[in-house]
Amino acid sequence: MTGRARLVRAPVERRTSIAARQLTLGELDPASPWCQRWTESRTPSWRHRSEGGFNADRYGVATLPEAGAKEFILTFHYSGSYPAARLRYGMWDLAAPRPELVGVAVFSIPASRATLTNAFPDLDPYVQSLELGRFVLSESVPANGESWFLAQASRLAAAEGVRGVVSFADPRPRLTLGGDIIFPGHLGIIYMASNCLYAGRTTPRTLTLLPDATVLSERAMAKVRNQERGYGYVERQLIRYGAAPREPGDDPAHWLSRQLPVIGARRIRHGGNHRYLMRLGSRAQRTRTRIGLATRSYPRQLDPL
Repeated sequence: MTGRARLVRAPVERRTSIAARQLTLGELDPASPWCQRWTESRTPSWRHRSEGGFNADRYGVATLPEAGAKEFILTFHYSGSYPAARLRYGMWDLAAPRPELVGVAVFSIPASRATLTNAFPDLDPYVQSLELGRFVLSESVPANGESWFLAQASRLAAAEGVRGVVSFADPRPRLTLGGDIIFPGHLGIIYMASNCLYAGRTTPRTLTLLPDATVLSERAMAKVRNQERGYGYVERQLIRYGAAPREPGDDPAHWLSRQLPVIGARRIRHGGNHRYLMRLGSRAQRTRTRIGLATRSYPRQLDPL
């Protein structure tokens, strides 16, 4: 189960509209019988627990090469981006004619060291503590498969010496410019089911959304304004959305400010992501891992649009 990933073709049936009715764009019952999955167009799909139980004997989890993990994440994950990976694990369907990749978990290096040291002050960041940067299953996986996969991936990460993991759930739904749900918002139900600690929300911020509801990061915009390495990729991305090419001598900051409204980019206020903490290893090792943040009760409602 190493080498290039074989991506699973998604079933024809889509359940997004069913989930959208239940979601009602702003509220989600934490006891919902629906389990979220993702299609190859990076849009949400759903599996209902009434379909039947998850059979763990059918699946396996193993270390995944960078190329296979990245291909799967870019194909299925709503963000369309891949983090700075440190450990990568794939979930494989072993009942297929040959093993098929149906899920990927990426333990990654966050942009800020403080993301890890604030949560786990006694652990060596990037070695003993990491972020669960991506976690995604294709819609071929039955309901309840996510908890099993998270447990298996965490066990493998613990064997590599990881003792603390920070993960985030984004509770802010995203709509495309045309009104389609590209991301319904997450409360972090999988982390609640896995008995993770809830450590509140991150700092509120303002996001710039492109027409398809993907985020244009402040770092990407700074690259354009300052003509830093990678600015060309960002400019080409905006041109694909309908921006006019930047003319020679045109000030990059002025060009960016003019073109964002042209392509339909929107600014939205984000209240911060929900933050969850996992302690890995044996019971004694978990007990010795000190938490540096105050913990509190689990959240119960998504953010409104």
